[in-house]
Amino acid sequence: MRKINRAVKIRIYPNKEQITQIEKTIGCSRFLYNRMLADKIRHYQEEKKMLKNTPAGYKKEYPWLKEVDSLYFASLLFDCENQTAEKRQAEKFLGMDFAMHGMCVFSTGERAGYPMFYRNAEKKLAREQRKLSRCEKGSRNYQKQKKKVALYHEKIKNQRKDFQHKLSHSLAEDYDAVCVEDLNLKGIAGGLHFGKGIQDNGYGQFLSMLGYKLEERGKYMIKVDRYFASSKICSVCGHKKKELALSERIYLCECGNRMDRDVNAAVNILKEGKRIYKKCA
Repeated sequence: MRKINRAVKIRIYPNKEQITQIEKTIGCSRFLYNRMLADKIRHYQEEKKMLKNTPAGYKKEYPWLKEVDSLYFASLLFDCENQTAEKRQAEKFLGMDFAMHGMCVFSTGERAGYPMFYRNAEKKLAREQRKLSRCEKGSRNYQKQKKKVALYHEKIKNQRKDFQHKLSHSLAEDYDAVCVEDLNLKGIAGGLHFGKGIQDNGYGQFLSMLGYKLEERGKYMIKVDRYFASSKICSVCGHKKKELALSERIYLCECGNRMDRDVNAAVNILKEGKRIYKKCA
């Protein structure tokens, strides 16, 4: 089958107020891009280190930047050679299993403790969405309420990213290798009707953050095959159950092992990850 790439060109017709805001946004973004780039280059030439400057840091010096929505400001990437450390021998391993509540569980028995920001704000969001539906479309109140709803969603997204960045940084600092399951999250979300819960905890995004942080430090993310029966195998004696219902949250084995189902799976993922590492080393 022949693949055809198509581009779509859309023309907009802004009013005078929107034209002014667009021009102001482009002008501020251009100024900020050039200023941040100049500061990065100067700092790197003097210190031989990356300057971690952000658009927010310039608003005090240039108050007029506050007139523009910060979401439109330029994000600068400054590539430097040898930013990734060389791979080293892994000694400290961690197993990690996906969990609907709390995002993930570790082989140490601890849970990530993700606060489920979207679920906690769901009633408030629904209330604001109802207010929006009652406004006359295109009116000033409609635009005002629409922006308010968008800001709520933006806040939830930022809270989620902040939590995941802090947790992934902590794990990348403390462990040499993190073992995870190579899950099909889209399939789980659709097939088991867990879409809202999976999107809320953002496990896929968290794995991406953890992956590049480990890579930067010369450490490892070991992916275990998704068909590995981590939940059915006893982490103590190795006995594998033929069936294990999703409702069974405590793993019970004939050997006397009794532990949380997710923790048991995380320990099995840890063991399988170590085996893969030794095989590839």
